[in-house]
Amino acid sequence: MVRIAPSLLSADFTNLRGEVADVEKGGADLLHLDVMDGNFVPNITFGPPLVKSINGSTDMILDCHLMIEDPLFYAKPFADAGADWISFHIEASGLDADQVIDRLLELGVKPSIAINPDTTLYRLKPLLDRLYMVLVMSVFPGFGGQKFIPEVVPRIKELRDLGFEGEIEVDGGIDAVTAPHVVEAGATVLVAGSAVFGNPDRAGAIDAIRAAAAPAENGAEA
Repeated sequence: MVRIAPSLLSADFTNLRGEVADVEKGGADLLHLDVMDGNFVPNITFGPPLVKSINGSTDMILDCHLMIEDPLFYAKPFADAGADWISFHIEASGLDADQVIDRLLELGVKPSIAINPDTTLYRLKPLLDRLYMVLVMSVFPGFGGQKFIPEVVPRIKELRDLGFEGEIEVDGGIDAVTAPHVVEAGATVLVAGSAVFGNPDRAGAIDAIRAAAAPAENGAEA
């Protein structure tokens, strides 16, 4: 079943405990945590202390998306803080992707690689059999609330055509309109920020995305 991952970046940070509890009660499957360092992307968000705090207040899977230059160095701090899944960017400078994957596996974290809309998927091909998930960006990383890039949809099918059988997560501009398109192409995890946290009825927002994705999911299975 397609899983819905509200992005904390769009939450009210003056009431994080309440916001997390609201989406958990509303049926979210996991919580997406966007970590930005001000170098890899022109924005700064939060670090391991906040992840640790959230981990103590929810049973949801914590899905950490590291938009940072040194994922190897920060793998252990985020794993120790409670991250269950960690995505790092193939575009990070000086990256030894195999070394990062090895470290995440040693730490008991499910490894994932994130890829920007303009990066060729063939950079991932030698790594696919070692990954739990691939995070396909449907916007350029750095800021929430961006418009979905429709040209990304064929990339999801291309990943499946390359033989990847793990989870495919899509992040950026996901709502009840865009969800069916990415799910039909093969996506299994949908990150939704403003579409969920921007709606006072979080359960209704999550249900709407899930319901919109369901026909495409069933069609893909058929």
